[in-house]
Amino acid sequence: MIKARVTVTLKTGVLDPQGKAIEHALTGLGFGGVGAVRQGKVFDIEIDGADKAQAEADLKAMCDKLLANTVIENYSVAIT
Repeated sequence: MIKARVTVTLKTGVLDPQGKAIEHALTGLGFGGVGAVRQGKVFDIEIDGADKAQAEADLKAMCDKLLANTVIENYSVAIT
């Protein structure tokens, strides 16, 4: 079994209203010095019956087809 973590984040320059709301909330809670906050998504995925190269190819295909909107989001795949 191969375990992987996929991290999806907004591309630089794409507005992130949720990140901005979190930034303001943290400041309101007394956490001073908080800079720009960007939010994203993390997926922990287990793949059975594949070698590392095939799993990486499959994970990238999953990101391109479903997990990430590649027009506005970047993704990274880490196999553990």
